[in-house]
Amino acid sequence: MRTADKDVLDLLDHAWERLWNRMAGLTDREWSWRPDDADDKITIRWRLLHIAEVLTQSRNWTWLAVTPPEAKIDRGGADSAQDALASMDLAYAGFRELVTSESVDVGTAIGPAAGPHGSATRRTCPAHRGRTDPSWRRGRAPARSLRQPYVSPTTPIGAL
Repeated sequence: MRTADKDVLDLLDHAWERLWNRMAGLTDREWSWRPDDADDKITIRWRLLHIAEVLTQSRNWTWLAVTPPEAKIDRGGADSAQDALASMDLAYAGFRELVTSESVDVGTAIGPAAGPHGSATRRTCPAHRGRTDPSWRRGRAPARSLRQPYVSPTTPIGAL
C-alpha cells in the first residue's frame, strides 16, 4: 500500500528528474545568457544558484526538527554551467538524505518554527521544495521555461 510519505518523496524525485533532464547538456553560454535590460533573476545562472540555496537552507533542518549541519554547504560561486549543476545536484542529494532520514517524522506538525504554518505537517517541507515552478506566483518565469526564456519556439538555443 502506498503512503502519503512515499507519494511526497516520489513527487520530489519526479520534480528533480524533470529539472535535471531539462538542464542536461546546458552550455556555459546558455547558463550565462541574459536578455538585455532584464533582471538577473530570470537567468538560468540565478535560478540554479537559487535552487541550491533553497535546498540547503538551515530552515529545512529546523522545520524537520533536525539539527542543521555545522559546516555551511557551498551553494554558489559556480564558474560554469557544469559547476552550477554539480552544486545543485549536491544540494539535492543532501536535501533528499535529510527528508528520508529515519529520525524525521514527516507526519508530525512542524510547530512554532513555521510561524503561522506550524500546524502543517513536516511533509509539506519536501512537497514545497519539490514544486516544479516555485516562482510562478512571484511573476517570474516557471522552471519549465528555464532553457528558453524570451525565445520563440523556432529559435535554436545555440543562437542565443
